[in-house]
Amino acid sequence: MTIFQSLVLGLIQGLTEFLPVSSSAHLSLAPYLFGWQDPGLAFDVALHFGTLLAVLWFFRKEWGQLILAAVAIIRTRKLDTVEKKRVVFLIIATIPGAIGGLLLEKKAETAFRAPALTAVALIVMGITLWLVDRVASQTRKVENMTWIDALVIGCAQVVALIPGESRSGSTITAGRALKFDRESAAIFSFLMSMPIIAAAVVLKGPEVLKTGGFGIELLVGVLASAISGWLAISILLRYVTRHSYGVFALYRVLLGLAVLAVVYTRG
Repeated sequence: MTIFQSLVLGLIQGLTEFLPVSSSAHLSLAPYLFGWQDPGLAFDVALHFGTLLAVLWFFRKEWGQLILAAVAIIRTRKLDTVEKKRVVFLIIATIPGAIGGLLLEKKAETAFRAPALTAVALIVMGITLWLVDRVASQTRKVENMTWIDALVIGCAQVVALIPGESRSGSTITAGRALKFDRESAAIFSFLMSMPIIAAAVVLKGPEVLKTGGFGIELLVGVLASAISGWLAISILLRYVTRHSYGVFALYRVLLGLAVLAVVYTRG
């Protein structure tokens, strides 16, 4: 892999991880469309370290509050503040994704990366996101979340193992279906990305090191991912305060149709 390819993939990862358009789809499709060798899921996960840095830095104040709340839970064994409850909700929301990742890891590395499947997933989730965002009211804030809400959103994260479904897309769609406003749905989606991304990096990091992937190419990709990931979070949170998710749904459908056309022409 060249430095340019790593830079491009890093930018793609950062920009698409937090936008509801599926980073895994873009990372699996980019080598296919550009005629590059697919670096594989391990390299994709390594790039997630950059987006992990982005979400930790952007929400550094919130993470500080959550860490203090977690310590307070251990000491008092009480859930008497919004921050303490949010710690528990993030744990609940992470469990389904962790179980799904362990059970479907091999499929995610092979069968799930088929371009045609990715294209269909892009289209289906795009239509679903548009319908839910259009119909659901915005009557709830993240402060009003319950453990059932957290579990439902966590289960939605499991389908993101299929490239094209999108982790942020599925969790934001679930949040909107539960009538959370657009900004609250996005914020909880971003916060719950940290544990699952961190776990994936820890599990797949040694594989990258064993294959000799820790070089200048990977460093460039991670830095590009971190910077573009921070920009994506900032842009999306500002955008959804005034607009719907419709533009992202349309992009998903158009990209899916374009990929299906390429798959058809290539036979």
